[in-house]
Amino acid sequence: MPEKQAVSVSSVIGGEGKLSDLKVFHILESYNIPLASYGFASTPGEAVEIAEKIGYPVVVKVVSPDISHKSDVGGVRLGLTSSSEVYRAVEEMNRVIQVKAPGARIEGFLVQKMMPKGVEVIIGSLNDAVFGGVVMFGLGGIFTEVFRDVSFRVAPIDVREALEMIEELGASSIFNGYRGIPPVNKHALADILVKVSRLIIENPWIDSMDLNPVIAYPDKAVVVDARIIVRR
Repeated sequence: MPEKQAVSVSSVIGGEGKLSDLKVFHILESYNIPLASYGFASTPGEAVEIAEKIGYPVVVKVVSPDISHKSDVGGVRLGLTSSSEVYRAVEEMNRVIQVKAPGARIEGFLVQKMMPKGVEVIIGSLNDAVFGGVVMFGLGGIFTEVFRDVSFRVAPIDVREALEMIEELGASSIFNGYRGIPPVNKHALADILVKVSRLIIENPWIDSMDLNPVIAYPDKAVVVDARIIVRR
């Protein structure tokens, strides 16, 4: 397949600080950063159609510019395995959010393939006042805040530097396989790091970015959730 043409963040930001999930995914796709299969639905019926297309199990998340923490207001449903579960989940979300976040605008629902377990990492960036764009790599998921095992590089970086970032973690041995966990594809992780580096260099108004979790497997690495904040 021909490589997608990268887009400027300025073409989709719409003057926002925190970008919507769909805008974030659109930007990441334009840089050929691998994402878990997804689709956007406006109704329960559309959500079912997307779930049937991408295959079960799926996750459904509310898309709203007024909700920062979706799980706090009942805006996330995990492990849905049938059309009836998806349909019911969207209906229930609409009801619950109206109670827990009255006035919040609901733009729709993100239906996403629920990925199997792997090694979760975080890949991110920040715009430093001195160094400019900085790329970050560390353990993801619940371990991000607990261990703070991270490495940094000033962008741009190449594959060699990306691999060095991976090896610098105190827990880097987990990537080689550990107690039943198979070794992961470090080059797939390095590829995402390099693409993130390019993204922030070409779009310096990105203030910060978090891809968390990125799930690493023996054959690939896939972004499951992401956040981008741009300067207003």
